[in-house]
Amino acid sequence: MKRFTSWLHCPSMGMLIVAALLLGAMPITPEPHLFEKIRMLMDGTLVKPVDIFDLFWHSWPILWIILRLLTPNAEGQCRIPDKS
Repeated sequence: MKRFTSWLHCPSMGMLIVAALLLGAMPITPEPHLFEKIRMLMDGTLVKPVDIFDLFWHSWPILWIILRLLTPNAEGQCRIPDKS
């Protein structure tokens, strides 16, 4: 578990926020995909596999930020093991 939580803290928070904003807002027109997929989820029309994947794809940075905030004790422990 400690290895997983240290891996969560490898990218900087700024980079995760930029990824969350960009992926959450794209495409801008006619409606951001993330809002569209959440609306479909609430309406019960999110049934096609491509739509479910799209919801995951546009929300993964937000989920990563949430997981990172839930593991504050691993802050600064970004250690990727050397395989050599």
